[in-house]
Amino acid sequence: MVELSPLLILGIIALYFLLLVGISYLTGKDSGNANFFLAGRKSPWYLVAFGMIGATLSGVTFISVPGVVGAGKVNMNFSYMQMVFGYLVGYLIIALVLLPVYYRYNLTSIYGYLNQRFGFYSYKIGSGYFLLSRVVGASLRLYLVGLVLHQFVTAPLFGIPFWLTVLITIALIWVYTFRGGINTIVWTDTLQTTCMLAAVVLTIFAIGNDLDKNLGELITSVRQSEYAQMFFFKGGWSDPNNFFKQFISGVLIATVMTGLDQDMMQKNLSCKTLKESQTNVITFSVILIFAKFLFLALGALLYIYAANYGLEIPGRTDLLYPEIALNHLSPFIGIMFILGLIAAAYSSADSALTALTTSFCIDFLGFQEDHADEELAKQQKRTRLMVHIGFSVLLLIVINVFNAVNDTAVISKIFEWAGYTYGPLLGLFAFGIFTNLKINERWVIPVCIIAPVASYVLNVNNLFLNFQLGNLVILLNGLLTFFGLWAISHREE
Repeated sequence: MVELSPLLILGIIALYFLLLVGISYLTGKDSGNANFFLAGRKSPWYLVAFGMIGATLSGVTFISVPGVVGAGKVNMNFSYMQMVFGYLVGYLIIALVLLPVYYRYNLTSIYGYLNQRFGFYSYKIGSGYFLLSRVVGASLRLYLVGLVLHQFVTAPLFGIPFWLTVLITIALIWVYTFRGGINTIVWTDTLQTTCMLAAVVLTIFAIGNDLDKNLGELITSVRQSEYAQMFFFKGGWSDPNNFFKQFISGVLIATVMTGLDQDMMQKNLSCKTLKESQTNVITFSVILIFAKFLFLALGALLYIYAANYGLEIPGRTDLLYPEIALNHLSPFIGIMFILGLIAAAYSSADSALTALTTSFCIDFLGFQEDHADEELAKQQKRTRLMVHIGFSVLLLIVINVFNAVNDTAVISKIFEWAGYTYGPLLGLFAFGIFTNLKINERWVIPVCIIAPVASYVLNVNNLFLNFQLGNLVILLNGLLTFFGLWAISHREE
């Protein structure tokens, strides 16, 4: 067994961070709002497509998906691919339905659509739900990275507490995003996606080398293992891995967590034209299928490797990949794992921090991309900086709260939370796009609060008899919101 030195890991992180700062310096020379929010609407679609792979995968996929393969619960074995196939349909909905709406309205914040379609309160509740959803989602993702860095680097090397590890991580992200915003992120995400995928591929080959198996034999080992089952039909609707539940959940999750999410859509809206943005989404969705399959294959191989060498599976399966990569494979693989982990963390967290700042500045402070008044533009830049710092502090607080209460695989928590916070967005946008009705704005906020509360009560009390909603709670939530809006609607005079 070869142990990778914490000091060496720290040096790798420092070098990687310097590279990100260098990219930030080159891309952030123009720190105006137009550049920060949408990169002047000049981003190359192919860079956006490739970079979105990393932002979508994030630290959750990098660590939690391989670990959950052998956990025996939700998303066990290769059942997660059922949801990934549903993603394809969701991304088609984004490309063919949502993006044309966003480009037609010339939006910087996608929630501006709700303002033009319904009015002030719909606009604020929509943007508010995004802020809530993204703060929690980004915190969960960064929590994973902080957990690994703390256990394998900062605690053994410096003995510092978990909260300080997270503080340092967030501070590094803030440093290279506060000037260039989305213009910087389009380029750094490309680098980070490359590092992440390279880490997985090289880990797979390293496991094959240790097990004395070539690529073909590795594929055979995975296919013949107990983890190879992909489709689950026999368990019925009570099975959390049921194909139809997973597939439909995938459609809805992709639609709302990408198409109705300012973080993911902000990159797409930075493309020059609608056609380029649509090409980006379709290209990205096809590549994503292969990337997700690669992570699941890695997960199966990690469990096979552990069984072959008699290794104990960690209580938190999220730690299986880092345990083997850092303590049982070569130092080179450990280095690549660290690079992949940091890339996974930064590729999702940096864009989340930028999107939170963008949404709050535009949706709640009334910013414009650029302002004709030079003095006012400078004042808005100063305010934007303070908002950026404020959300950084908020992420730090939420991560530490989650660390105190977490007891399950993080990926399941993210999808569970998404069902309650993105459901009202699904109902609002669906009602706006597929009907021509107006709503009584006074009642829109109560409707959008009652729907997720009712969904939660129905779900946790198992009021659907033997039908376990699982990730489909987002559909229930969206439907309750939709019909609530219909109840307070009227035809335009």
